[in-house]
Amino acid sequence: MRRFYSPQPLTATTVSLEGQVARHMLQVLRMQAGDELEVFDGTASFKARLLASSSKKQACLELLESLPRQARSPLFTHLGQAISKGDRMDWVMQKATELGVNEITPLYTQQGDVRLKGEREAKKHQHWEQVAISACEQSGRDYLPRINKPEPLAAWLKKREEAVKLVLHPGGHKAELKALQPVSAALLIGPEGGMSATEVDQARAEGFQALSLGPRILRTETAPVVALSLLQDWWGDF
Repeated sequence: MRRFYSPQPLTATTVSLEGQVARHMLQVLRMQAGDELEVFDGTASFKARLLASSSKKQACLELLESLPRQARSPLFTHLGQAISKGDRMDWVMQKATELGVNEITPLYTQQGDVRLKGEREAKKHQHWEQVAISACEQSGRDYLPRINKPEPLAAWLKKREEAVKLVLHPGGHKAELKALQPVSAALLIGPEGGMSATEVDQARAEGFQALSLGPRILRTETAPVVALSLLQDWWGDF
């Protein structure tokens, strides 16, 4: 059954969806009145039926029955990801969402080559939020991850209060980390060119421990997928 996200709370017996989601439903998928689907708003999920509509820009739904909510992972994860070029950041947003991440903060780093400002940064942030929503629709996830606005690495480091804080860097010891049983974890991934020695020292000063993923150097968009999978296996719901 196809799933769609509603930005409106599902508190009434009917709901109207507009904009991109309605266009996709009616013009791309060509759904018809009477078709059944699943709709969720981040806190609740319902089986619904598409009602007849005179507009191709608005999809009216009748909520039929509440559906069981997907259990959240017992591990809260916050990913700090250096911003990368092209569609690499979209890949990170999509896959991290599928892997149950709770929060993502795009980061400006010394050796990162992406700098967003003003309207361009705002548009990119909105785009990433939509990528996460689409990933929730596809993966069956009921609750949305929080996509924060980009910020400098140093500022993000100082605000971290997670029980375990990890930075991908050679020299980490997985056996020692695996024995822990934290309820929350912050994960820091550097840019394509890696983090500077100063940034690694700053992370260590804020309580970050090194996590190594083996002898091969992973791309900046591959590293969070592997690391989040590992954390979910150790402490989450894998």
